[in-house]
Amino acid sequence: MKNTPFDLTGKVAVVTGSSRGIGRSSAELLAKLGAKVVVSSRKADACKEVADGINAAGGDAIVVPCNIARKNEVEGLIADATRHYGKIDILVCNAAVNPYYGPLLDITDEAFDKIMGSNVKSNIWLSALAIPQMAERGNGSVIIISSIGGLRGSTVIGAYGISKAADFALCRSLAGEWGPKGVRVNCIAPGLVKTDFARALWEDEAMLKRRTATTPLRRIGEPDEIAGAVAYLASDASSFMTGQTIVIDGGVTTAAV
Repeated sequence: MKNTPFDLTGKVAVVTGSSRGIGRSSAELLAKLGAKVVVSSRKADACKEVADGINAAGGDAIVVPCNIARKNEVEGLIADATRHYGKIDILVCNAAVNPYYGPLLDITDEAFDKIMGSNVKSNIWLSALAIPQMAERGNGSVIIISSIGGLRGSTVIGAYGISKAADFALCRSLAGEWGPKGVRVNCIAPGLVKTDFARALWEDEAMLKRRTATTPLRRIGEPDEIAGAVAYLASDASSFMTGQTIVIDGGVTTAAV
């Protein structure tokens, strides 16, 4: 008998991009709550460090390297995870890229296609492989890490914002398609978080000063502060929630300008 609706004992979670940042914090928290975790990113060594830490703390984690831009590697990730643990209950689509920083109309076709392929198409691939088995059991949770970049315009990361807005639409459509089978699909839209991925933003002192000045909490976020929402959406605590987006941004999108 579970002591709390947040108990994930017996569940299996696959977390992409989990060698660092939000993905790592999410994998570690899911493991603390009892889930068996598949740690995945492009670099096996970085993943191993995370998995070793989880296992040393009494958890259960394995490493399956995967570049989410490559369909054969995505297929291998889901296949290996299922082969090792027998199932997947929780899918966290966290890995993303942003190879371009600048005016939207100057982006190359190659960079735009890379952004859309890694940030949107890969989530479709992952979902197509993981959701059907969840539906067979009548239960599962898919969590897409999007961004408030999908809610706001940007003069420097416009293509990234387009991809993250697409993730909102993907979430809503999948929620409608698979809700009758007991599979829930939700998004999280973080604001600026202190990760390596967003380093170009928060290391710019002038930009950081402007951002925190217009953020009600007067600071940027930490990866652990997003992981809590991942755990909520992965657990029975959110059993009546699907097709939604949780914004976690220190209040920046609500602030008067």
